Amino acid sequence: MSKSVQNTLSGKVVASAIRRRINILGKNSTISSAISTLIKYKIGGLLVVDEDQSPIGVVSKTNILGAYYASLPLDSPLEHLMTSPALFCQLDDPLEKALGKMKEHQIYRLYVKDPENDSVVGALAYPDIVAILYEYCSRCPQSLFSQTPDSTETGIERSLVADCMTRGIKSVNMDELLYQVVEELTMHHMGAILVIDADGHGRGVISKTDLILAYNHGVSLETPASEMMSVPIRSCRENDMLEEAIRSMIFSDVHRLFVKVPNSEEFSGVFSLTDAARNKSGSCLACTSSRIQITSH
Repeated sequence: MSKSVQNTLSGKVVASAIRRRINILGKNSTISSAISTLIKYKIGGLLVVDEDQSPIGVVSKTNILGAYYASLPLDSPLEHLMTSPALFCQLDDPLEKALGKMKEHQIYRLYVKDPENDSVVGALAYPDIVAILYEYCSRCPQSLFSQTPDSTETGIERSLVADCMTRGIKSVNMDELLYQVVEELTMHHMGAILVIDADGHGRGVISKTDLILAYNHGVSLETPASEMMSVPIRSCRENDMLEEAIRSMIFSDVHRLFVKVPNSEEFSGVFSLTDAARNKSGSCLACTSSRIQITSH
């Protein structure tokens, strides 16, 4: 009989991690209003409802990129580009089950229903799961950030970025056009892509957020990547502590870091909140869910 593997999410349910605010728009709302909502609340998707306020789909940044690529007018209704149906989980579902469903369907969030009345009560996305992991680590006496100069090293082996990053770098050249950037992001299911110069050096980043803002401002898809890229490139290194990289993303309000090889400016991959959530554990390789108790919210 196989032995079950404990991790930081073991025993925790969706209710402990969800955000209660749900961003909702009607099916006849415009693409422009969806972009404004996504940017204002710093989210990746919103729920679309019909005239009876019943959920009928989801509009994400990926959907909006598709509309940009297809040159749909900004006043087009959301029902023309939404993904349907919306996918749900229950308040009392194990977090690991919800995480598995997100991975299976290659989606960034699930909407959450109360099993007692079937009403939509919140949303669960990868950053919410990472917040649980970070809370667990930050309250643990063995946490990297709980150590003082006088602390005695316990010999605990700590996780590094290299342990759960996504290896390999996709990039576009500075003179490639935005429609080519959209194609690359869509093809590889990425949230952002590195922009490089003629010598292959990273010069900036273009994210889905950059592109939907360009769409909303009427920027042509024939615009060079160099004119839309963001700088500087937020990065970490393969040998950085996992806990440090997660903290950097949380407090910088970014969803990914581009990873450099130790002692080099060469990029070897990307470390995202999605990677951190799928790791399902804290920054210590000896970490198990039985070590400390976290109070559910």
